[in-house]
Amino acid sequence: MIAIVPVVPVEFLTDEQAAAYGAFAEVPMRSELERFFYLDDVGRDLIALRRTKSHQLGFALQLTTVRYIGLFLEDPLNVPWPVVEYLAEQLRIEDPSCVKDCIRRK
Repeated sequence: MIAIVPVVPVEFLTDEQAAAYGAFAEVPMRSELERFFYLDDVGRDLIALRRTKSHQLGFALQLTTVRYIGLFLEDPLNVPWPVVEYLAEQLRIEDPSCVKDCIRRK
C-alpha cells in the first residue's frame, strides 16, 4: 500500500510559523480545551471500543488532536500535559500517565 502525503505549501509562512505547523505552539486555553477536546457520545463510543485505559486515552488524544491541529502528530504523545489531564478526567482515568503505555508494543 502506498501512503499519500499531501503537500502543503509553506512558502507564505514565516520560518517560525513553518516550524510550528502540525504541532502545539502553546498550551490550549480552557475555552480551546472545551471546544476541541470535549468528548461527545460518538467519541466516547469509539473510545470505549479500546481494551485498556492507556489505549482509550491514546485514542482520545489522537481523535481530539486531529480536530485541533488538523493532522495526526508523528509522536502522538507530543501534546501539552493539560490536554492529557483534561481527556483523562472526562474518561474517568485516575492515572493519566498510563497514556505512555499506549505506544509500547506488547
